[in-house]
Amino acid sequence: MGDVASPPSIPMVQLSHGGVSLPILGFGMGPNPRVPDEVSKAAALKAIEVGYRHFDTAPIYLTEKGLGQAISEALERGIIKSREDIFATSKLWCSDVHPHLVVPALKRSLQALNLEYLDMYMIHWPVSGKPKPPKYPLKEEDFLPFDLKGVWTAMEECQRLGLTKAIGVCNFTRKKLEQLLAIATIQPAVNQVEVNPKWQQKELIKFCKTNGILVMAHSPLGGPLEEHKLVMESNVLQEIAKAKGKSVAQIALRWGYEQGIAIVVSSFIKEWMIENLQIFDWELSSEDHEKIGKIPQGRTLTGWDYLSPIGPYRTFEELWDGDL
Repeated sequence: MGDVASPPSIPMVQLSHGGVSLPILGFGMGPNPRVPDEVSKAAALKAIEVGYRHFDTAPIYLTEKGLGQAISEALERGIIKSREDIFATSKLWCSDVHPHLVVPALKRSLQALNLEYLDMYMIHWPVSGKPKPPKYPLKEEDFLPFDLKGVWTAMEECQRLGLTKAIGVCNFTRKKLEQLLAIATIQPAVNQVEVNPKWQQKELIKFCKTNGILVMAHSPLGGPLEEHKLVMESNVLQEIAKAKGKSVAQIALRWGYEQGIAIVVSSFIKEWMIENLQIFDWELSSEDHEKIGKIPQGRTLTGWDYLSPIGPYRTFEELWDGDL
């Protein structure tokens, strides 16, 4: 058995759900394109070795099994002391966004992860699809109306059953959060949305903080492929990075951290895993923030694949409630 790793230096943040806290920088398990189990296992194990303790997966990522195997091996090798050292998040895919399918879907995720409970379970999109095995993207004819109250009641049941310590949502606008808060018995602890210097979400972050909801940034370096360049090739970020002797990625991640939000960053390359952790012992100046605040805004992930000519969301305005 190897030596138990020292506790990571990643700051923790307390959630609104009593007694639950998470490492503010998480490791995203949503590679694009998808990878075999052995690749996701190796990446997650390497991430644990270098200091990550918060892992974000989902059935549609096809990485639950690999992450579960990595956690098991990390325990066997003594890299972590116990299951409690890991904050594990998974998500409810659209085809299971039906009241009677929520608990079974979570149980399938637990089986794939080989875990007895999740730390966080989130609705992946405010979208419901015809019940069938998870597949991305959904077909236009497979979209159905979203029973928010029924589904959220089932999410609350997951927490009451002890299958997850906390529950949350992803890709919810302020309007959709207001609708949820109006019917929730247990409010969402987290709203995971795109946040990066190109899409700063100031008003949504303010709303969530007012309502005790932690914003968790996905795509903190921009969306995949071409959209990634909108952040990584920003002249403003490149200038700040050069002046500070940091990478553009580090500037973007540090900016997110200084917004008081959690961040999920994805890279299966060891050097980048380590680099992304090195954002906590330095700061951006007020001048840096002023420059970043002037970057032209626009989503790098539009959500076009959740639109359908037969609804419920026919346009970007409907999906994002006009917040474009």
